[in-house]
Amino acid sequence: MSTPLTVTRIGHACQLLEIDGIRVLTDPWFTQTAIYYQGEPVTATVESLGRLDAVVVSHEHYDHCDLDALVAGGFDLGTPLIGPGTVATIARDKGFRDVRAIEAWESTTVGGLTVTATPGEHGVHEVTFVLQAGGRTVFFGGDSLRVPELDTIPRRFGPVDLAILPTNGLCVRPMNMRQVVMDAEEAAGLTAALQPTLAVPHHYAFHSGRLGDRMITRGDQDPRHYADAVARLAPGVEVRLVLPGTPVTVP
Repeated sequence: MSTPLTVTRIGHACQLLEIDGIRVLTDPWFTQTAIYYQGEPVTATVESLGRLDAVVVSHEHYDHCDLDALVAGGFDLGTPLIGPGTVATIARDKGFRDVRAIEAWESTTVGGLTVTATPGEHGVHEVTFVLQAGGRTVFFGGDSLRVPELDTIPRRFGPVDLAILPTNGLCVRPMNMRQVVMDAEEAAGLTAALQPTLAVPHHYAFHSGRLGDRMITRGDQDPRHYADAVARLAPGVEVRLVLPGTPVTVP
């Protein structure tokens, strides 16, 4: 019998992973500002999260690193927080006491959980993550572009049970429409390389507000484009489009 593995998308890239009783929060985001809108309900509060064994943060952008919300919500600052050096510096300044700085291909352990940083590329320094416990393997893609080294994950870590990938192809208008997040087709190509048992898209409902969407960012808010691309490029992979707050059990 496989080790139990469940994922609950709280919103955006904020996910609650539960692997054999080990509970991990990814890229926390619980509040919004004038140019950062979730675009979907946020289905948990910091106070309602309950016990967490670790937090992993891919990079320091506010919509992935809302540490102020954790602090304001009375979060246990002794919980291990794992991320690249840029995130570690911020976390220590916020009062987190067990901060683990890891860069690409470096690992740390929390009880029976091993977290390995894998390469990423974004508008700022970013890593992605492979999380392993109880014989289960999860890839968490943050909001990275597709990086060729990620294709080697199955060879390095074995079969992938769950892949969580961004899909909105976010472009920054003031930077000559520079793309900073993989789009649906690129995410589907990575899915074909990873061959996970289950793939869940995220990072697509986000927007910058009515004015910001015209002046600052452009992105694809329809995750069905990813599902359609996976059906073409990786037809053996199941894709689940998940409403926030809905737990999904991985076979």
